[in-house]
Order: sequence, then C-alpha cells, then structure tokens
Amino acid sequence: MTQDTAYDTVQKYHRAWTSGDINTAMSYVADDITCRAPGVDLDGMDAYQEFIGGFAPMLTGIGDIAEFVDGDRVALFYYPQTATTSSTPAAEFFTVKDAKITESVLIFDRLSYGPPEQA
Repeated sequence: MTQDTAYDTVQKYHRAWTSGDINTAMSYVADDITCRAPGVDLDGMDAYQEFIGGFAPMLTGIGDIAEFVDGDRVALFYYPQTATTSSTPAAEFFTVKDAKITESVLIFDRLSYGPPEQA
C-alpha cells in the first residue's frame, strides 16, 4: 500500500470540500491544524471545520487557476464562485505531514464574498 503524496492529500481535500462533502474533507485534516485566514486564526479541526463548513454551501462552482508543489507543501489558486462573485481569486498554502493537512494559509478578499450592495 502506498501513502498519498502531499499533492494527493490536498487534491482529495479540495475536491471534497468544494463539492460540499465536509466530513470527507476533514478526514484529510490533522486534529491540531492551524489556519491563518483574513481576519481569523483558527486552531484545531473543530474551528477549521466550522469555518470551511460555513462557506462551502455558498459555492456555486470552482474555477481552477494554478497549483504548485514543493515536497510537503502545496499551493492552490482558484476562483470560488458564489452568488456574489465568480472572478475573485483565492489562494491556499498547505503543509502536509503523514497524509494530513497540518497547516493552511488562506488568502482571499473577504469583502468580495459579502452580501451584494443594495441599489
């Protein structure tokens, strides 16, 4: 049996959460994950799951831009498409150890995902 590479782990995680399968996504996340995101630092799987689980239902699609791999580190760049935006890019930088995501740095423009402005 071969162990997944860091890239494999991140791809499985990404496909799961962007399709709304948060439970499967969390199976690729370490219990003690740390995540640095705009306006919030998350420590532990429960906080991370709540954060990702709160955003996933808003997705209407995903547009891939690029991905880069350097050993146990993987970067993804993509367009999370929602009712309010389809062209606002996001980037995630993951560290993977023992086939689990242990760290995530998430970069996106929070204001682009807020409610649409009223006329």
